[in-house]
Amino acid sequence: MRVYLKKGLGAISVMLLFGLGVWWYLPPYLPDYWTPEEIKILRALWLGSLPPLPSDPSNAVADDERAAIFGRQLFFDTRLSANGKVSCATCHRPELMFTDGLPVAIGVEAGERNTMGLVGAAYNPWYFWDGRKDSLWSQALGPLEAALEHGGDRMQYVRLITTDASYVELYSTLFGSLPDLSNTDRFPIAASPNGAAAKRKAWQKMSVADQQTISKVFANMGKAIAAYERKLIPGLAPFDGYVEKVLSNGETRQTNSLNKDEIGGLRLFIGKAQCIQCHNGPLFTNNSFHNTAVLSAPGQVPALGRVSAVRAARADPFNCLGSFSDDKQPNCAELQFAKVGDELIGAHKTPSLRNVALTAPYMHAGQIADLAQVVRHYDRAPVAMVGHNEAKPLKLRPVERKQLVSFLNTLTGPIATESKWLAAPD
Repeated sequence: MRVYLKKGLGAISVMLLFGLGVWWYLPPYLPDYWTPEEIKILRALWLGSLPPLPSDPSNAVADDERAAIFGRQLFFDTRLSANGKVSCATCHRPELMFTDGLPVAIGVEAGERNTMGLVGAAYNPWYFWDGRKDSLWSQALGPLEAALEHGGDRMQYVRLITTDASYVELYSTLFGSLPDLSNTDRFPIAASPNGAAAKRKAWQKMSVADQQTISKVFANMGKAIAAYERKLIPGLAPFDGYVEKVLSNGETRQTNSLNKDEIGGLRLFIGKAQCIQCHNGPLFTNNSFHNTAVLSAPGQVPALGRVSAVRAARADPFNCLGSFSDDKQPNCAELQFAKVGDELIGAHKTPSLRNVALTAPYMHAGQIADLAQVVRHYDRAPVAMVGHNEAKPLKLRPVERKQLVSFLNTLTGPIATESKWLAAPD
């Protein structure tokens, strides 16, 4: 009788527990094998599937070692700013995977956008959160004249190149002779087509030929910085080691190089959680733009995102169709046929998830503090403030959200770049 009661009470207790929703917190069942279709997906995400760095016909020195040396020097030079305190490395810190750990970038003043990483950026077809630049070298030029970032002007930067002996040598070796700027009537001390009214007015007084001369040197600076940034390639992470073992053992069984939570998170990533829809390929990004209903940052109006950027990219004098491009027969299909339409209202670029655990906070204005909150946001899929949220509620259990975060941590790996490129020049 006692045995019967114990068994009966145990069954009742289990039924009550599940009725109260304890099952909601239990780990999901994990098969101990991968199907052929799943293995195909894992291979596609594996860093070993990353193709060689694509060429950039618009930048003739993209893969010139001398240009990378020049670009590295420019990247870490604080003289390339209005106050002499801001360099590219101020916001793109090597120890933080070339991000800055802040909600929004802080240059000469606080900005409005979160700093995007540069590791693997040379694979991207579009740059900035809204994609308003179409090349790595063109992107490098934008912050230099942006009021809240470097805050300087085009003439200031070109004058620096022409007066610094090291820069004169590096530039001349790559691009030829520099212009003589001694005539300040022709070449004002400060002038730019962007920025303060006085600088724009000074620029407008210059002849078109002289404007082109200055802009050419400025463009070449961007091309050198891009040559340096092309060196920044992601290295193998624990996830890649796991996939390599799955691929090499000739069977579909799992290996023990990741723990159960990490493998569970991977299964969710490519399955129920639907992360793979946007975060695919070896860099975990489709390089496209999506509205996922991220709230605007405090004090900011909702960002229009991609819908307003295509026009800016097409009008940019430094785009792949412009006179400063080195491609004599430009094939700019990405720019010419860029998707536009109301569906892109509020859409922002899908960032790479490589080393994502090291690049908090997240989203275009650093609105979300940590990965657990990011996963929770996508699980809820709230209504968008502008446009339409593409995501749908996932209905993940707490344990599943935890597993997703565990998996994302397996994407942390070193930068596969010689250490000399990861620090300022002596």
